[in-house]
Amino acid sequence: MTKMALFLGCIVPNRYPGIEKATNLCLERLSIDCIELEDASCCPAPGVFRSFDKTTWLTIAARNISLAEKLDRDILTICNGCYGSLNEANAQLKEQPQLRKMVNEHLEKIGFEFRGQIRVRHIIEFLSEELGPEQIREMVTHPLNLRVAVHYGCHMIKPSQHRAIDSVERPHFFDELVEATGAESVDYTDKSECCGAGGGVRSGLHEKSLEMAGHKLSIIDEAGVDCIVDACPFCHMQFDSGQAELNDLKGTEYRIPVLHYTQLLGLAFGYTPQDLGIDLNITVDEKFTQLLS
Repeated sequence: MTKMALFLGCIVPNRYPGIEKATNLCLERLSIDCIELEDASCCPAPGVFRSFDKTTWLTIAARNISLAEKLDRDILTICNGCYGSLNEANAQLKEQPQLRKMVNEHLEKIGFEFRGQIRVRHIIEFLSEELGPEQIREMVTHPLNLRVAVHYGCHMIKPSQHRAIDSVERPHFFDELVEATGAESVDYTDKSECCGAGGGVRSGLHEKSLEMAGHKLSIIDEAGVDCIVDACPFCHMQFDSGQAELNDLKGTEYRIPVLHYTQLLGLAFGYTPQDLGIDLNITVDEKFTQLLS
């Protein structure tokens, strides 16, 4: 199996360290040769940075990719935004020699060079392609009796030309990995809809952002699930913190636990909620942890 370098991004170490711990525990249990990509910067954020200055976006992304190239390891991301930014920059620089030449002129000033020798992988795509749900199911020691609302998020599946996925409009590879833990992936309306966080919406149009999150949360709540499972810390923050914000501003009473996939998988491997930092998620309460026991 390909050696990997874990790109943590910004939100995980700063806002959700439990996701970082859960990821490392799962990678170790799966015997995946993965080390942290040291000295990495922000990816940088695709929805905003790229819109204002494409050259700088490409150069910063290329520097991160070059760090992994020096290690001869593919990049493993646990965030849709990081995946979108690094994967698309990697593809553009591989496909467009003039663009690569321009970026390398900037990188040369700091002793870096983009060579186009590695892949950028999202952990869900990576696990689905390299291991598959059946192999993961065989490793599960504590099957989960949970009804789960799977949230793919935007950058994991689009733009499709730069994604190794089964279907853009009705993907199922993430659902299969969730069900490998013993949980049931519950279908719901507008499943592929954006959570409302990305593209600067949460920062610039906060009320509209919460409106989008509220719409999706209302549908998920009606589906009667035990938790939401995502694979992106920004989507995670939107659903986790967003529920508390909506409850304060709109008088709603949402309390749907939100887990990153590695936290769900860690539970199926027998780790406790405390081991996985699940108790640090705003929406997780004693009722949910009792459900796991």
